[in-house]
Amino acid sequence: MPLIEFERFIDESVLKRGRTYFNKNLVTQCEEITAGRYEAVVAGTEDYTVQLNLTDGIISECICDCPYDLGPICKHIVAVCFRLQQDSPNLKKAATRPIKSRKPAKRRTIADQVNELLEKITHDELKQFTSEIVLSDRSLREIFLSSCATHDSGESKAFYAKRVKAILRSASERHGYIGWHSSGRVATDVFRLLGSAQKHIDEENFMSGVYICTAVMEQMTAALQYADDSNGSIGDCIRFAFDMLFDIASSTVPEAVRVHLIDYCFSAFDKKVYEGWDWHIDMPQLASMLLETEGEFQHLLDRTNKAGRSEFEVEEVETVTYQALSKIRGEKEAALYLKQHISNPSLRRKSIEIDLKKKRYDHARSVALDGVEYDQEKRRGLVQEWHDWLLKIAQAQNDREGIMNYARMLFIDGFRHEQDYYGLMKQHISPDKWVNWVAELIKDVATKSWGYPTGRIAEIYVREGWYDRLLEMVKKSPSLESLERYEKYLKKDYTDELAILYADAVIRYVRENIGRQHYKTAAKYLRRIKKLGSPEKAAKIVEILRAEYPQRRALQEELDSV
Repeated sequence: MPLIEFERFIDESVLKRGRTYFNKNLVTQCEEITAGRYEAVVAGTEDYTVQLNLTDGIISECICDCPYDLGPICKHIVAVCFRLQQDSPNLKKAATRPIKSRKPAKRRTIADQVNELLEKITHDELKQFTSEIVLSDRSLREIFLSSCATHDSGESKAFYAKRVKAILRSASERHGYIGWHSSGRVATDVFRLLGSAQKHIDEENFMSGVYICTAVMEQMTAALQYADDSNGSIGDCIRFAFDMLFDIASSTVPEAVRVHLIDYCFSAFDKKVYEGWDWHIDMPQLASMLLETEGEFQHLLDRTNKAGRSEFEVEEVETVTYQALSKIRGEKEAALYLKQHISNPSLRRKSIEIDLKKKRYDHARSVALDGVEYDQEKRRGLVQEWHDWLLKIAQAQNDREGIMNYARMLFIDGFRHEQDYYGLMKQHISPDKWVNWVAELIKDVATKSWGYPTGRIAEIYVREGWYDRLLEMVKKSPSLESLERYEKYLKKDYTDELAILYADAVIRYVRENIGRQHYKTAAKYLRRIKKLGSPEKAAKIVEILRAEYPQRRALQEELDSV
């Protein structure tokens, strides 16, 4: 959005609050870090950092670390935008004047200033500064020690585990518990450590990456027992570390790294380091990617034969075993294993994929139909997947009748969206028969569809441009959500009807819901009524709600924004 007119793109209530923050001079430390990249701190109950990219007067990206999630732009970003407008008084004029060929004066960014100083200061001065700042800031100290550990002969998983423990200990509260807010700070520091691991991996220092990732995984998994991770930040650290290990396993690594990592997988599995979490089964999966010998394959089998207590674990172990068989013993033995474990959805899927690639259509169809029968009672979602495979097989054979049957079936069920099933049907029905075909389809959707049949029928009305029927459907259940969903199709010809439906729905919504967030929602839809060209209708609803709920101060304040 253009900085000179960013206000047009912001919700009015957010804009108002952001302007208040700016007017109170709460935007501090607003600096240009590199060309066009700004960073600012916005003070409040807590200080939040805003990062904003500005290119040729256009805001291309803006991020704030506050918890606001009701829209893309928060009040802190708005406040910073006002500050940047103020700091660029010639921006609006420059945007309207003809572009001149003169070269603009180059501004010295923070990065320029830092680079200039680094060129001027001595090596001893830099060492002295680094020592002082690292010793005075725990977070920086851990990053420094971790980033430079490759220069230390004592680098190991234990070395990095000590770093992670220090981060956890500094965030722990009474009795060692880590609260919700503190867990977020922990994740921030640990992600910096993982950033160091990624740098090592990019530079092919794979062993350092393995040490850091395994240390983070173990310590953070243990921390889940005494931390509030309701925001998922600690779990995100563990998953990110696992992903990096899978990246390493997918790379060509030195033999010492390969052997070390595969031994770690077996050891962690044996010691049940991650038992109770999906990561426990990820250990054999990771090991299977690193296998190169029959002996290593046997070690994997020794573990997988002991695993698999739940149905999920059994299926995961079977999938890992198949992948390892393919790699070590070849296609023939893997194909036999596939046939023996075809009830496993992953392996059934693999079997169909192989058959399609080799154009063994009859066998692929047989395996998919067997899946439909096998999963009919307990796994309806899988049944839809096997029907989708049957559709793909029909398409591969140009089987018009099969395409029509399976596309129709999948559209009616409405669970999968792998293809445009409606469009496929339309391709294979002659125009003179299409209207009658659609009429029968609507009847079947209404009586046979699972989940949300009205949504399927509404889709038909939209695809065919039958907006009069769509309006009648919406009138039967005019919730705010359904009105918003179909407004773009109806507003051209039915703006008055939409405004009336919105008005009634807003009144019902306020009567059924209490709280500022609900009042914000009501105000949003009242503004939508105004945009439809019915400001008098919106004003009337505001008047009704003010009179009906004079004691609801939050509601009255949100109505002010309308």
